[in-house]
Amino acid sequence: MSRIQVQGLHHITLVGSTRQSAIDFWQGVLGMPFIFEQPNLGRPEENHLYFDPGDGRLLTVFTDETRNDAGRPAPRDVGCVEHIALAVSRAVFLQVPARLETRGMRFIQRDRGFMDSIYLQDPNGLKVELACYKFVTPEGFRDADVLMAAHRIRLARGDHHIDESHVADAIIQLMDGRDRL
Repeated sequence: MSRIQVQGLHHITLVGSTRQSAIDFWQGVLGMPFIFEQPNLGRPEENHLYFDPGDGRLLTVFTDETRNDAGRPAPRDVGCVEHIALAVSRAVFLQVPARLETRGMRFIQRDRGFMDSIYLQDPNGLKVELACYKFVTPEGFRDADVLMAAHRIRLARGDHHIDESHVADAIIQLMDGRDRL
């Protein structure tokens, strides 16, 4: 059987409340440029807002002026999205807590071993993660290459989770392999 080979995430579409609520959060809080708006071609009562999350792909939001912000955490049931993660630079990551506090927004900050994370919610309760790797991927490799190598090292050592030492050794391993070519 032939498989379907995907080549990356094309876009994410969220169900939002109003146009202004979406713009205020995605552009106003997170700095995603609002690219354009058009009708939702599948539901004429909704609009479809397009934002640029910074990598040339899209995050889109369906809006309807008759809806209100949900004002509660999004469901965490089977089949639901638990959260979406957006990449930020280390420089921005270090500024995020103060910037969210200035806006009176609640958040949680976590050390994930090979990356740092800050979690907040959009106006409709969707959990949004702002993530920053603790490493710089060497030229010619992808983040996934570093993490796969770090995972193999972690397993070989019998460690609980990937941490900075696994990542550092993975980068050495990748670079040594490239130098042999």
